[in-house]
Amino acid sequence: MTRLGSSEKQLERLKTTNTDVEVRFGSTEEQLDQLKNDTAELVSRLRSSEKQMEDLKTANTDMEVRLGSTEVQLDQLKTHTAVLEVRLRVGERQLEEQKTENSVLFSQMESRLTDELNRTTELVIRLRSNEKQLERLKTTNTDVEVRLGSTEGQLDQLKNHTAGLEVRLRVSERQLEEQKTTNSEFETKLSAVTFRLNVTKEQLDDLKKQSLVRAAELATFSERLTAALGNTAEELNVAFSAGLTDSGKVGPFDEETTLIFSKTITNIGQAYNSSAGVFTAPVRGLYFFSFTAADYLKGYMGLYLYRNEHPIIFSLDLNDHGGYTSTTSAVALQLDEGDRVRLALPASYRLYDDSRNFSVFSGFLLFPV
Repeated sequence: MTRLGSSEKQLERLKTTNTDVEVRFGSTEEQLDQLKNDTAELVSRLRSSEKQMEDLKTANTDMEVRLGSTEVQLDQLKTHTAVLEVRLRVGERQLEEQKTENSVLFSQMESRLTDELNRTTELVIRLRSNEKQLERLKTTNTDVEVRLGSTEGQLDQLKNHTAGLEVRLRVSERQLEEQKTTNSEFETKLSAVTFRLNVTKEQLDDLKKQSLVRAAELATFSERLTAALGNTAEELNVAFSAGLTDSGKVGPFDEETTLIFSKTITNIGQAYNSSAGVFTAPVRGLYFFSFTAADYLKGYMGLYLYRNEHPIIFSLDLNDHGGYTSTTSAVALQLDEGDRVRLALPASYRLYDDSRNFSVFSGFLLFPV
């Protein structure tokens, strides 16, 4: 009876121990399920990263290598998880066979589970780091595209300005040659008049009349030459550049709207009114104008360039891929003094600008005429 009582007590203790083991194994299974869910989430996030990396693979070979390494690590994690599942099943069978070694086996399982959780946490951290690097790379690519577009626009403006200077130089040289020719002809005619002064009084009167006519012509030509070449420096030095806004998007509007490029970058001669967005020609001459417009949403973008109330250019572009894009146009216009030039945004169209000056309006005087 004593041995039977002792056996019953041992049986009760064994039942209590089995209950604890079952509870601890239930907790282990919950942690394992959570680990599987975390692994599935990691697989989903990794596939999303792979798609984003495919879009940038031409410029991001280093990221592809790192992503490949992440995939290898994920495969290793899957393999290790499968091994853990096998080992867990073996442990369950061993638990039934060797109840006396439950505490030792459970300690081993807890240790292994902790290691696996640590590895999973490390993989999550590395994946987040990859995602942050991907975002930084996207931002860097966008900035590079914007800076490249700005550099190309500045290069085109510099080429146009150089061409204008060459034209003005040729015109000045041609006018100088014409002046020399006119002066030579006048000197020849004046010598002839001096020679004929000794002929007759009538011829002298005729020569005087001709001299007066030639003098008037020379005076007229001199006035025209002075108007063309002898203007003051302030009248001939005309150039401006202005950015659109720092507030982001502009438009869409219900009707066509004059754009006010309010951020004055350069305004030599004060011919551009930054409050109205209008350039007024101070002298009659040939002027060069250019503008760049930008946006980042899919759809059409465009601008009208007006001389007074007459449209001269309509620049249109389609942003069919989304993201930052820009359009640039330029034109040379002969303007009379007081003519006005402005840019207008068509109804339902929109633009974008900020402190980086994506959208810019520029112009300058090539030469007076």
